[in-house]
Amino acid sequence: MIRSRDALVRARTLLINHVRGIAKCSGDRLPSCSADCFAGKVASAVPEPLLPALLPVLDTIASLSDQIRAYDRQIASLCQENYPETRHLQGIAGVGPLTSLAFVLTLENPQRFARSRQVGPALGLVPKRDQSGDRDPQLRITKTGDSYLRRLLVGSAQYILGPFGPDCDLRRWGLKLAERGGKNAKRRAIVAVARKLAILLHHLWTNGVIYDLLYQAKEPIGVPTTVAAVVG
Repeated sequence: MIRSRDALVRARTLLINHVRGIAKCSGDRLPSCSADCFAGKVASAVPEPLLPALLPVLDTIASLSDQIRAYDRQIASLCQENYPETRHLQGIAGVGPLTSLAFVLTLENPQRFARSRQVGPALGLVPKRDQSGDRDPQLRITKTGDSYLRRLLVGSAQYILGPFGPDCDLRRWGLKLAERGGKNAKRRAIVAVARKLAILLHHLWTNGVIYDLLYQAKEPIGVPTTVAAVVG
């Protein structure tokens, strides 16, 4: 079900890019909007000469969006009925039913990893190394493991660091990384937050603790065991 949903999302993205590309070639710019409401919002903005070519495509996009929403409802129901542990993981903003279910199904057994820190490398969210002489530059991430789950975690990290992300330890830590500047600083910060998010999800899953948005910002006095720190 998860993979089928992804196939529909990819198909919809391809068609949306096609519509925007055709309009751009004609000198028109279509309004910005989410993929979910693209067909309805853009239809009235398509130039009349392009309607015969693009309306069938917009109808297909609308149909795909309906099917994707149907999958979302099924995934949410599956989480609630068969995978109660996913609801615990959804306590982290940016992690919904889809990401939490994909995480649980991909890892299968959290005991596979002796330490939560091992999850990041297993999902390819650590940079490659090219050690030669005194130099040890950080390269692109290894991209080992499940590429779909890695993509979902990166998407969650983008939300956490984005304009609508909640104030939390993960966001504060990621923004500090991005503020260091330098080439690709923002992209590296997103990957770093995705890696720490994977570690945190495993920690919550194995220990059953409750996620605290600002655990590290609090005074470490009498901290109860039900509070989860950002594992790093």
